[in-house]
Amino acid sequence: MELGLVGAGRMGRPMLRRLVRAGHRVRVYARGAEAREVLAGDGAEPVTSLTAVARGADAVLVCVLTDAQVREVCLDGALGVALPAGAVLVVHTTGDPRTVRALADRGADVVDAPVSGGPHDIEAGRLTVFAGGRQEAVDRVRPALSAYAEPVLHVGPLGAGQSVKLVNNALFAAQLGLLAQAVEVGQRLGVDEGTLLAALAHGSAAGNASAASAARGGVAALAAGAGPFLRKDLAVVTALAGELDLGLGALEPAVRNLEELLPGSD
Repeated sequence: MELGLVGAGRMGRPMLRRLVRAGHRVRVYARGAEAREVLAGDGAEPVTSLTAVARGADAVLVCVLTDAQVREVCLDGALGVALPAGAVLVVHTTGDPRTVRALADRGADVVDAPVSGGPHDIEAGRLTVFAGGRQEAVDRVRPALSAYAEPVLHVGPLGAGQSVKLVNNALFAAQLGLLAQAVEVGQRLGVDEGTLLAALAHGSAAGNASAASAARGGVAALAAGAGPFLRKDLAVVTALAGELDLGLGALEPAVRNLEELLPGSD
């Protein structure tokens, strides 16, 4: 496929490398000369404008950090109007479902495709993608997504991918918050945190939160590493739930407990 990529950072660059290895032709947006040289070494074609990154593309992948950056690139910038007819805009960034719907209202064929996993999962080709959008659009970009993701889950109409990812991260945050409390209880009972986490991996309480915490050296260490990503996503899901008068239900106290551990908390 002919692909464009905006956001060749922590997640986007390993995606790019997997795409190139799979035989796709990738044009990547890069403003700095040094970045262009590095990305050319990865086998991509660096360009300096959003118009150029979209030119002739079957799909353009957006993998920036925040929802505001998606809006800047796709709504306020040139990308939203530069897409060729028939091209699909794939938004990997986790954000507000209303953003991808606003992009579609501009006439773009959009797939929202937030992910679960990290750079190591991309390198191994096992990233999870929650894809929302028309079935035809998802099928058209599946050959590109499958270069670095397995499974690629079509979870519903446009915006559903964002909603699933936000719920996923709210639940993960709540699990970490509960785990932090469990570690505190264990320490009061005289059990070392590392010992407890290693033991929980073999019990009925085993899960991604406890396994990842054990691998990172404790709940606080995992929260510190994941903090910037969890904090922005929790802000979005909390705001959306509040606007809809839903709240987070039983997740809310555990999420609040984790927020106290995240970097930048008072």
